[in-house]
Amino acid sequence: MVFLRSATLVLFVFIAIGAPGQEVSVPPKVPAAASVSEDFNQTVISIADFKIDVRPNERIRYPSMNPMSYVYVGAIRSAGTGFCLDPGCRFICTNYHVALQGTPRKIKGEKVIGRYLATGPYDDGAMVNEGGGAAKYTLKRDLAIFELRRSLPNHHGIGFDLEELNPGQAVSIYAFPREGLKTRHLVKLRGTFMGLTTQGLLLFDYDLSDGRILPGASGGIVVDAKTQKIVGIVSGIDTSRKASALAVPVESLVEFVNKVQPFLAARIFPRPKVISPVSADLYPKAPPPAVDPSHHRPDEPYDVWLLRVQAQALADSMHNFSAVQTFEWGAGSADRDPAATAAYEVQVLDGHQQFREYPDGKRYWSDNPPFPTLNNVYVPGSDWSDLPRMVGWQLRLRIQKAADLVVNEQRMKVFQYEASAEDRICGWRSITDYGFFSTKKDRYFDCHGEVWTDENTNILRISERLEQREPVGGWDSYAGIVTYGWLTRPGETTRLIPLTISTQAEHKKKVYWCRGQFTDYREFGASVKITPVDASAASR
Repeated sequence: MVFLRSATLVLFVFIAIGAPGQEVSVPPKVPAAASVSEDFNQTVISIADFKIDVRPNERIRYPSMNPMSYVYVGAIRSAGTGFCLDPGCRFICTNYHVALQGTPRKIKGEKVIGRYLATGPYDDGAMVNEGGGAAKYTLKRDLAIFELRRSLPNHHGIGFDLEELNPGQAVSIYAFPREGLKTRHLVKLRGTFMGLTTQGLLLFDYDLSDGRILPGASGGIVVDAKTQKIVGIVSGIDTSRKASALAVPVESLVEFVNKVQPFLAARIFPRPKVISPVSADLYPKAPPPAVDPSHHRPDEPYDVWLLRVQAQALADSMHNFSAVQTFEWGAGSADRDPAATAAYEVQVLDGHQQFREYPDGKRYWSDNPPFPTLNNVYVPGSDWSDLPRMVGWQLRLRIQKAADLVVNEQRMKVFQYEASAEDRICGWRSITDYGFFSTKKDRYFDCHGEVWTDENTNILRISERLEQREPVGGWDSYAGIVTYGWLTRPGETTRLIPLTISTQAEHKKKVYWCRGQFTDYREFGASVKITPVDASAASR
């Protein structure tokens, strides 16, 4: 479902249909690389977390005054380097061991609103690392990301090179080593790739005539001298060699960003390893199947029957769970900073969805939490469960199997589906709130979309698009995508879970979008016990 503030809009369902065709392989789209500037001060950033100590000063002799004064002493608790991860520089990447020492409140004047860690003490392969303050983590995943409220002005990210490095390949190392309390400047060291360590890190020797890798350089970047693209993230030194740097490979960064920021990963990496949360449909809309002259409903092919069975199983498996759901809203290009963000704990009990305040958890909402007070905004509701339920149980939904395709090196089964307005499957409910009362009106539309599954018909993506003959309340051209992935945890059954929701619609020719992500799954199955709470009683 989708909601619209000020004439609240609720969207229900979606679908599409296609004809079988020749099997082809679809190469992923490569985003245009950000322009490379020789001034890496616009890409590489000094990071420092200041801790304020309050210490007593000398006793003051005047009895009319406080007998003790205090002085505030600023000290650097952690110092490291970071770099712009995205073209607009709203995400700053650094090392896990840098972020572990402290989270700065601001970077370059912009407020830090989120921190993502790629490893930790309970990570597979975690070990105590002296270079990281005796912390326990996995060296190959020594990464962290700071999310800023707004992009840094006059800063930009650069591209990433995912090609395998060759011994002897020339690189440049950029970092801000710690020199003093406030004195730090960007250094450039010329280096050469030597090979991989046993921990999976990249090893580079560098020219001592350019300087040394000093504390504070962690989180800097290693750039290929020829392509001027990032090939590694500086994480330490090899003390057994005279002048060497260790770096986390870009492949580890790709894996990390795909998990914590899949929408960002789809924009910045040339070879995505997972299904993009904003991927386009693979086929144009296909004509509906021919109508049986006898008007009897024909038997569906085995592949379609199996898809319905899997869709029903997916919907049933999501009747009980708890997770954190994040949202971003914006208008125009998806590359722009979001106009608003929010995060809620979503709790599902017997298929009923309710929201809890996150991270405090003091308030509950039995239906919809307070979404941002923007002039126009679409908000996904329970599309993640409505779509599989629709595919599984709506027999008036006409489904055809198209030709298999290879997407991101994975073979996909593709199903196209469609429904007409007369089927009363796809539509929305517009709600106008007058304060003391509200009015509701349901509308239904033609719709189509695609379902992508793996070779075992496990659903990985469902899309939907409405076909409106004319705008309703100024709104038109709704489209949505939900992606699913596997959750694997020790002692639990591996299962499919919703990963991302992406929706967009036009209002008076301007595109408005909302993207959401599920993280931190904590409870599943019969062991889940969520007590319904009266939202009004739980509110402050």
